[in-house]
Amino acid sequence: MLKKRLKKCVDWSKINKKDYLNAMVLSAVNSLRLKSLLKNALTDEIDSREMFMKGIDYSYYYEEEN
Repeated sequence: MLKKRLKKCVDWSKINKKDYLNAMVLSAVNSLRLKSLLKNALTDEIDSREMFMKGIDYSYYYEEEN
C-alpha cells in the first residue's frame, strides 16, 4: 500500500528495535507512536534491492531475543 499509493517504503534501519517493539505493544491502545516511527522512516527508494533486503534482515532482527 505504501509503495503503490505513496511511492514510499520503510527504511527499517532508521527504526530502533526497542522503540519499535514498545510502539507495537502500545498500538493496541494508541497507534500514534507506531505511526510516527514509520512516518519518520519513509523513503522513496521503492525500487532499491538493498532497501528490500534490509527490510528482510530487520524483520529477523526484530524477532530475535535481546
